[in-house]
Amino acid sequence: MDAGLDPKRDRLVIVASALGTVFEWYDFFIYGILAALLGKLFFTTGNPTTELLFSLGAFAVGFFFRPLGAVLFGYFGDRIGRKYTFLVTISLMGGATAAIGLLPTQAQIGIAAPLLLLFLRTLQGLALGGEYGGAAIYVAEHAPPDKRGQYTSWIQASVAGGFLLAIAVVLGSRAVISEADFAIWGWRVPFLVSLLLLATSIYIRMKLNESPVFKAMKEAGTTSKNPIVESFSDRGNIGNIMVALFGVAAGLTVIYYTSQFGTLYFLQSTSRIPETQALIFMAFGALLAAPLYVAFGWVSDKVGRKRLLLLGYALTLVLIFPLFRLMGDAANPALGEATRANPVTIELPACDYSVFGKPDTDCERGLAFLSKNGIDHRKASADTVALQVGTQRVEGFDADAWQAALVAAGYPDKADPERVDGLMIVLAVAAMVALSAMTYGQVAAILVELFPAKVRYTSMSIPYHIGTGYFGGFLPVISQYIVVRTGDAYAGLWYTFGVVLMALIVSAIWLPETRGRDISG
Repeated sequence: MDAGLDPKRDRLVIVASALGTVFEWYDFFIYGILAALLGKLFFTTGNPTTELLFSLGAFAVGFFFRPLGAVLFGYFGDRIGRKYTFLVTISLMGGATAAIGLLPTQAQIGIAAPLLLLFLRTLQGLALGGEYGGAAIYVAEHAPPDKRGQYTSWIQASVAGGFLLAIAVVLGSRAVISEADFAIWGWRVPFLVSLLLLATSIYIRMKLNESPVFKAMKEAGTTSKNPIVESFSDRGNIGNIMVALFGVAAGLTVIYYTSQFGTLYFLQSTSRIPETQALIFMAFGALLAAPLYVAFGWVSDKVGRKRLLLLGYALTLVLIFPLFRLMGDAANPALGEATRANPVTIELPACDYSVFGKPDTDCERGLAFLSKNGIDHRKASADTVALQVGTQRVEGFDADAWQAALVAAGYPDKADPERVDGLMIVLAVAAMVALSAMTYGQVAAILVELFPAKVRYTSMSIPYHIGTGYFGGFLPVISQYIVVRTGDAYAGLWYTFGVVLMALIVSAIWLPETRGRDISG
């Protein structure tokens, strides 16, 4: 159906949908940025590595429930309409985020604190599961066919906008609140800001009308009676759902989260860049490349969606390891020099070291020490524990002796501000965001064009949120776990590499070109 050209209406549609998505992703990203601090407050163990992993696990919980939110809100989106469904989702997200800012910590109420946090993360996941599909469909069903990629790309750009807004609010809060106060109460401010964003978004979205495609279906009496059943009762539609999951959502999501959270945790944990400085580098890099989301959406209208997606996947496979090594050398060149000149080997007997538990033996303490300090190392079997740093050997585990050996071998305790190449870090971050833009910019158009209108909200939301929720949402904790277990700071990137390779193969074989499809029926 031709909705007609109405530039004023289209601008309002894009602004309202994009701003709502900015605010909703702001809510989600705030947790990710403050994950290390929240780990100390809500998962107190005394082991920073364990606290971070538990906190990232809670972060992943929100992603785990996104597919359930897609099922729930997809049903209502296909039954009662696009507009009212994503009004509900943004209200739920904003309320849950603000509630996190009011939570007592573990020191105040014990085990109830992390349990309440997990409950609120669940609500956030459910809300986000319904938001993206509604916003993407609403914009696409208003867009002229030859501008569908360009119009919907603003939704993808707004995800980056949410990340930038979250960084800005965190940095602004830290600038006016002392470090000690921020750790006690100041961390609540970014969560409570969500209430202001929520009010703004609801006000703007209330001005919108229902999408013309859904109104036409409603008037004709052709809306789905049970979108979940109908989505999975058609064999061809099931095939498209599988392609959307494994070929589209999984691949572009791991690239996106690697460009954001993977990069942030790498700069902080491995390269030892202070949090504020790392966030500034991330902000400038993301800001530099963010316009490419819209640019690549526009390009997809000209050259096709599939070709651009496959090119982005292929470039990611070629560039991901070089870009992170470039970033590591620019952030902490002394660490790279020490790693090459004096490699570290830990000799140890077999031990059941778990990054989620408290180390009890020298073997476990030694592994925990190297993991905590982000030291690249290899393992060698031996009867007793020993550390080999270049030519220097330390028998047994002694934290002070091991630290002294590392310092003597040139391993820095933190990045030297005088040697940090900020420009190179920003360019590396921008390159990663550009790879994300190439694969993410046109995704809303692809997913909308893949599925019939009567089950579109459900059919596109379920694979998108399974892909983003499971393949992407668990990326931070899985990649960090791989790093801890292998002793290789770059090993976590193999998770991203493997998922993108899978997505490239699936998309190349089974993803049809969708540009120009009629989406009215």
